[in-house]
Order: sequence, then C-alpha cells, then structure tokens
Amino acid sequence: MQDNRPFVLTIAGFDPSGGAGFTADIKTFEQHKVYGLAICSGITLQTEDSFLAMRWEKVADVLTALEVLLSKYPVAVIKTGILPNVDYLDKIVSFLSTHYPGIKIVVDPVFRASAGFDLFDFSSRERFYKSLEKCYLITPNLEEVKWITGEETEENAASELVKHCTVFLKGGHHATKKGVDYLYEKKLITEFLPAKESTNSKHGTGCVLSAAIASNLALGLSLTESCQRGKKYLEKVLDSNHTLLGYHHV
Repeated sequence: MQDNRPFVLTIAGFDPSGGAGFTADIKTFEQHKVYGLAICSGITLQTEDSFLAMRWEKVADVLTALEVLLSKYPVAVIKTGILPNVDYLDKIVSFLSTHYPGIKIVVDPVFRASAGFDLFDFSSRERFYKSLEKCYLITPNLEEVKWITGEETEENAASELVKHCTVFLKGGHHATKKGVDYLYEKKLITEFLPAKESTNSKHGTGCVLSAAIASNLALGLSLTESCQRGKKYLEKVLDSNHTLLGYHHV
C-alpha cells in the first residue's frame, strides 16, 4: 500500500470485458495515481457490444462492505455506477451522509446499457432528487438528464437538475456540438470544448470519465480543473485504438 496516495472508492458493476464498471474505474484510478477500492453492486454478463444478463448484489452487503472499508481507509471520494433503483442509491447516500459526511459522492447515473438493456428502476423522481442533494456531482449524458427530469431539452433538464446537485453534462452524443460538455453550478455554466472531435467510440466512456473526475477531486484539484482533466483523460482513451475497448495510459 502506498500511503501517499489518496483513496477513491467505486460502487459499480463488474464488467467481464473490462471496458466499463469497476474494472474500468480501477484502471482509471491507477493511471491517476490514486489508490482505488471497489464494491460490486452487480455482476453483468456482457462484452463491449452486447449485454446479456445482470445479477444485483444486495444493498445490505454493499453497506456492510462500505462500513468495513471506510473504517479502515480514509476515502476522499466515492463514485457510483450501475445501481438497480432509487431506494438502493438512497440507502447508500444516506449511510455516507450520516457516518462520513466529508466524503464527496460522484453519481454516474447508468440507466441503460449502450447495448439496450434497462438497468435502473426510476420509481420516484422526488426521492432521487433528495438523494442527489447529499451528493457532490452527477454526470449524466444528454438522454439521461432529460429522462431524470422529464424535460424535453437538455438545457432545461440540466437547469432543473442543478437545483439539487451540481451537474456535469456529457455531450458526446450531441447532434451538432459533439464532445462539448457543460458544468452546471448554481450560478455558473462552464463549457468544455474537446481538443478535437474523436472518430472513435468506446464502451464505458461514462465510467471512465466519472472515475477520472473523482480521481482528480481526490488529488485536491478544484471541480472545474477535475472536470477538464477528466475530459482530457477520456480523450486519450478514445484515441488509444480503433476498437470499442480503449487502452488506459498516461
């Protein structure tokens, strides 16, 4: 163990292809020189281009693992990936805000696999908002932010969501501004332009980006700088090869 590295913890699914979930998160953490811990929220059967099955872990087991790890390691940031429903998220966030209020929580709202498999039972918008109010950042893409809020445009949706939590809106699928991301804070919107428009698609880009942002936050960087550096890291992964499985490198 390297004592000089901050600890970051991911609560996410196991992706056997290594492109997404906590396997991708751990790769990202290591490249950022933070020490990565992981708790499995569910086990998937998938490749980079197909999603076949999902088996969820009990939230009680996740909470037990959190208690064990956080009593031992001074975790700076926790990010969440795939979770089954609002209640599952609420129990995790409530536990953390009650017992470890100093930990920053980054929520990557994975509601649907890129291969078309629904992952999140979004039963109560109000409960979801109340959970978000205890979190530091949420990182939806254009479709997710509209689905969360019920708004028809991503601009209106982000403006609604930021009332409850700071929003990093990912623009990778934007029709006219591809790769342009936005950080929505209470009274400020910051635009992040891509270094160049990548022609490569990758499996697990949302996981990698949120893990990179979480890593930079743990290293003590500001939110704006963490988002900027996280975006640059993702662009390197996108440009690492021409397959759907990206390579991680500095």
